[in-house]
Amino acid sequence: MIINTFSYLWSTTAIDAISELVRNGYNTFEVPISSPHCWPEEISSSERSAILAELNENGAKIRSLNAGGYDINLASPAASMRRKSIEHIASVIDLAVAWDVPEVVISPGTRRPMISPPLEKVYGWMHESLDELIPLAKRAGKRLLFENTPYCFAPTIGELAEIVGTVNDDALKIVYDVANAAYIGEDPVSSLRLHHRSVALMHISDTGTETWGHDPIGTGVIDWSNLGAAVQETIGVDNVVLEIIREKNTLEEFAKAMRDLSEEGWTVGQ
Repeated sequence: MIINTFSYLWSTTAIDAISELVRNGYNTFEVPISSPHCWPEEISSSERSAILAELNENGAKIRSLNAGGYDINLASPAASMRRKSIEHIASVIDLAVAWDVPEVVISPGTRRPMISPPLEKVYGWMHESLDELIPLAKRAGKRLLFENTPYCFAPTIGELAEIVGTVNDDALKIVYDVANAAYIGEDPVSSLRLHHRSVALMHISDTGTETWGHDPIGTGVIDWSNLGAAVQETIGVDNVVLEIIREKNTLEEFAKAMRDLSEEGWTVGQ
């Protein structure tokens, strides 16, 4: 199973977090792009080479880099803001090339909540951004993954699957976050079964419906037994990212999650 280093966001760099996780038996990772944890402009060419060498020496692999969605907006009404967002994602793609990372997670964008711009325009701005990003990703040999988030203008898997279908290019797929889905009232099990052909990765953690969380297995509303069966029959556990976010006792939380998933019938490994 892939491990997200989000819990280490403010305590250490991504490579130091990965080194600790490798010592505890994990070997495949997703890294959020956030300073000082991991920020492309702060990592020199020589540092990138040294980090790749360390990853290879440790038998570690980064499956995906998560470019984030709070500071950027591919669907901004302002062309200059869309340009800055594209430039940021391009810098993440460059880092993915340096570290041999196949996929980059992105957000479709956000929409002002009061006096919102018409959705038709928002979709148009987003597609303008994709018209630049998808060829860039393809030239680099990378795939972009749209993540469903409660704050983006297309928060459901159905909306994202429609975008992916419209673009109709293997360079754009979905990373399905089940906690984000459950928080907004979506059923992750039926949704995954319905749209799995558009899904390349899945983030797992638990959540309630009143408070948005990325919490330990079994503490929220996710039906883990049926979700495990759906994963096994569709995308496979090798494409699942554990994204429980806990700054304290992180290793213990991850180990407990593996045990809890096993008890729910999941076949998990590190």
